[in-house]
Amino acid sequence: MAKDKADRGRMGRRTFIGASVFGFIGVCLLATVRFFFPRTLFEPKLKFPIGYPADYGFGVDTKYQQAQRIWVVRDASGIFVIFAKCTHLGCTPDWNENESKFKCPCHGSGFDSEGVNFEGPAPRPLDRLKVSIDAQGQIVVDKSVTFGGQSIDEARESWKNPSSFLAV
Repeated sequence: MAKDKADRGRMGRRTFIGASVFGFIGVCLLATVRFFFPRTLFEPKLKFPIGYPADYGFGVDTKYQQAQRIWVVRDASGIFVIFAKCTHLGCTPDWNENESKFKCPCHGSGFDSEGVNFEGPAPRPLDRLKVSIDAQGQIVVDKSVTFGGQSIDEARESWKNPSSFLAV
């Protein structure tokens, strides 16, 4: 009877050791396989539709600020899209409706509703993005084409490009 108990104890230890060895080998195998499938970063598309011109009233629309990092602005001259990246260090400014300005939370740069810098350390105005109308009549933004300049005069000159705004 004592011998049967000892045999069962050895079998339990053997089973435990075998399971531990196979578990270790399994974990190593999974880690090796995981190594060959690196993590990827999926970024938003550079060219995307944002709706119809009638969807936008006068003023600044911030609904794409989180997803695409843009603001859609409509004024008397038409619709244009501003890239929401501060020209100082790249932070995302916020639209302050009460003061009618974009304010960078990082270092205090201020931009008017056209994107022109007027306070803080930002060295130049915000960039505008290429906008067009597709066959269905939707506004399409292309983030790969920017319009801006190193000074206010250069920026205003590049903003005259017909691709930088929609006259509606």
